[in-house]
Amino acid sequence: MSGPTSGGHFFEPIAEHLGAAYLRYSFTKGTVQEVDFLFDRLGLEPGQRLLDVGCGPGRHALELAGRGLDVVGVDISDAFVTLARASAPANARFERGDARSMTFDSEFDAVISLCQGAFGLVGGGPGTDQAPLDPDGVVLDRMAAALVPGGRLALSAFSAYFQVRYLEDTDDFDAERGVNRELATLTDADGGVIDRDVWTSCFTPRELRLLVDRADLAIDDVFGVTPGRYRPEPPSLDVPEFLVIAHRPDQ
Repeated sequence: MSGPTSGGHFFEPIAEHLGAAYLRYSFTKGTVQEVDFLFDRLGLEPGQRLLDVGCGPGRHALELAGRGLDVVGVDISDAFVTLARASAPANARFERGDARSMTFDSEFDAVISLCQGAFGLVGGGPGTDQAPLDPDGVVLDRMAAALVPGGRLALSAFSAYFQVRYLEDTDDFDAERGVNRELATLTDADGGVIDRDVWTSCFTPRELRLLVDRADLAIDDVFGVTPGRYRPEPPSLDVPEFLVIAHRPDQ
């Protein structure tokens, strides 16, 4: 089971404001293509158990449940968990929890964290000055522990190369910590607009490989991807995300 939710994460009021409007953003429109790719790359089969860490309103988890997987989604936002539960079939369960405090132990055939759902969202924001050296690595450690021996993992992460190369006026990149602070304009379902700071950790492929190794996982691939266009292509300077595929070695 997952551990207790920590209070005050910067993303919670953002999710509360966005609600279902989150699914209007263009980066959410490629869910089916992304799941098609992962279904093949992770060797998924109906009846297997899958954990979606930072599941948001459940777009990947619900698509995977529709393909016969037994899915558990975890997210720090109560608003998003409520949305996911509203359309969840019997083989999909959603719970509120902090990814850094999950206590799942060798329970899942596959674990995913996509679109900065959890991995990538804990390295910046209020109260993180005293955070561990690699707080996103803590999330990865908990994901790794949730896998059965032989289980597969997929996570996406922002590219530090791309972020710095295409830095916008609303961005403030912390070169020491590798965290980008963006002032984002967010519109809710009724047209209400707010401006909020969003902090996202950014990575190089080498950093991701080192984190995967530290979590006692074996790397399979690191791809350069764009939301809605997951392909087996090598990392480059011109793609916004990296997609890591790894597995927990048999013991």
